[in-house]
Order: sequence, then structure tokens, then C-alpha cells
Amino acid sequence: MTVYEPPPIEPRPISVRALLDDPGLEVRARLIAGAAGLDREIRHPRIQKSGLAMVGHRHGLVPSRIQVIGETELSFVVQLSPEEQGRAAENLFSAGLACVVVTCGSEPPPAFAAEAERTGTPLLVCVERSSSAITALHTLLDERLAPRCREHGVMIDIFEIGVLLQGPSGIGKSECALELVMRGHRLVADDVVEFDYRPPGIVFGEAARLLQYHIEVRGLGILNIKDLYGVTAVRERKRLDLVVQLELERDDQEYDRIGIDDRRRDILGVPVREVCVPVRPGRNVSAIIEIAARNELLRLAGHNPAARFVERIEAGLGVGAVTGAPAPERVASHPVGSAESSAPPSSGDRR
Repeated sequence: MTVYEPPPIEPRPISVRALLDDPGLEVRARLIAGAAGLDREIRHPRIQKSGLAMVGHRHGLVPSRIQVIGETELSFVVQLSPEEQGRAAENLFSAGLACVVVTCGSEPPPAFAAEAERTGTPLLVCVERSSSAITALHTLLDERLAPRCREHGVMIDIFEIGVLLQGPSGIGKSECALELVMRGHRLVADDVVEFDYRPPGIVFGEAARLLQYHIEVRGLGILNIKDLYGVTAVRERKRLDLVVQLELERDDQEYDRIGIDDRRRDILGVPVREVCVPVRPGRNVSAIIEIAARNELLRLAGHNPAARFVERIEAGLGVGAVTGAPAPERVASHPVGSAESSAPPSSGDRR
């Protein structure tokens, strides 16, 4: 599997004050010093343990990370003389840190509280052990600091494939989504889709909070899909797998007739496969989108019907050139849909 580097998008920072007030924080933390620095920003979702920084080795120290002092580091500090504790505190807190968290409910030496107050560095104490505190902080910061963007469109969960429908206003995105819901699929978001990045190269979409479960259909107005069809017709969050671009069919526009084009749409640094579906009166666009999702399931399972078809044609032409048999007859002898060109097996759910 291809592993993508984190996208070159600056994460959204979170202040220490906002972190402490966050209802999703599963760490029982209290502030004991450095209240003047509560508005300092945390910009990195990973935690650092700061033992070496206390002895003056600050190589690799990232001030925008939360620094954790656990039992091991604290057991070293309490064995120092008061003067050495003061130097250790100065080495640590003079780095302009976002905040320092002492775990296991242990009270740090007075020199640490004094230095935190002097430098305006928030010093917190939590009752959880280091491993539990770090896991909880990682989980929360991954959510709060994730790079995000907004896209205009409609997102649907079709056979566990997250599909983003895009196109000009009035082309029928919401009507397609409504028909897909009536076919048993699930609405994720209408009009505004909020995306966030998660390693290693995954983009998740969800509805804006005020628009959740709602869809706008011209002539009917705003509909609540959850109220109309129940909880099985909606989904709060879904991985994005496919972008379907809807556009009015034009005679001068060439469209993919075989299905071997591999167009990609960059969203938060992640290339997502994109297909273009022309729209015209009388065309069942929702059924085509449903088939596109089924086809994407096959591709993700390693089956590419279009590529296999082209390979068969090329192989047939190659054999015809060697044996002297007419190539068109060999290709036509096993038409698509016959027993010898059976469709690829269903891949089933991939997640």
C-alpha cells in the first residue's frame, strides 16, 4: 500500500486553554502554575518526554508539542539538590514550551512551579499514568489539529464507498443523492462537506454541524433524511474513496469510453480517484453513480475490468499477428458478456 506523507498544510493550532476546556479531553488535569501562558498554542499532535532537556540536551525538542514528565523523569529530579533542581527547571522551561504535563498525580518540585510561573509556561498535573495520558492526548490532538478543508458538493456512502458528487449548481446533485438514499444508501453531507486528513493518506468527510442529516431539494425545500428514512439512511462520517464530477453533456467534449483513464483529484494532499459523468435529460445518473461505486469496489479489490478488457484485445491482436488469423475475428469470437469473458467476481465489503 502506498503511504503518503502528511499533506503540506499547516495544522490548525489549539491553545492550552482550549485544550483544558475541551469536553473530549479524557485526562483529569489541573493547572498549578504558569496561568499567564494559557493562550500558548499547541501545533503538533505528538507528545514529547523531556528528560534530556532537564540536563541541558535540547536537541530535537519541539516547543509546540506538549511535554510530559513521568515517574522516571520525576524520580531523577527529586534526587537532585535544590540548586540542581533549579538548573534542571531552567533548562526545561526556558525553551518557550507550549505546556508541561506531570503525570501520575505527582507534585513537581517547587523549583519547577516557580520557573513555570516566571516563564509563563503552563504546568499541569494529571492523575493518569504516562502511557494513558499520552494515548488520550494523541487521540484528542489528532482530531483537533487535523488539516481540514471544505468542498461544495454532496457526499454519499454507496456500498461502503464514500462518493463525493460535485458539479455546477442546479445540475441535480441533491436529487441524485435523494434517489440513492431511496435505493438504500446513506447520506453523509449535502451542500458543504468538511474533510479532514488522517495518516497514512486518508481523507474523511462529514457534514457541517448545522447541516447534518439535511438535504435541499428544489421545489420541496429542506428535508431531514434521518426523520424521513431513519438512522440507517444517514452516516455522520465516511472515508472519501471516489469523486464523481457531474457536468452537462456537450457535443464538443470527449468523455472516457473505456474506463482506463486514471484521473486524480488532490484533496488535502491525498490523490482521490475522479470520474466525470455527463448529464443529459433522460439519463439515469443515480444508477450510473451506483455502478461507479460498485466498480470502485472491484478496483480496490484488485480487479480492473476495463484494463483486463484492453489486455485481452491487445493479446488477441498479438496472437492474430503471429498466427496470421484475422485479429478482428479473434476479438469478436468471444464478445463481452459471453461465458469466456465473465464479469469479475464481487469483492464484498472491504471495510
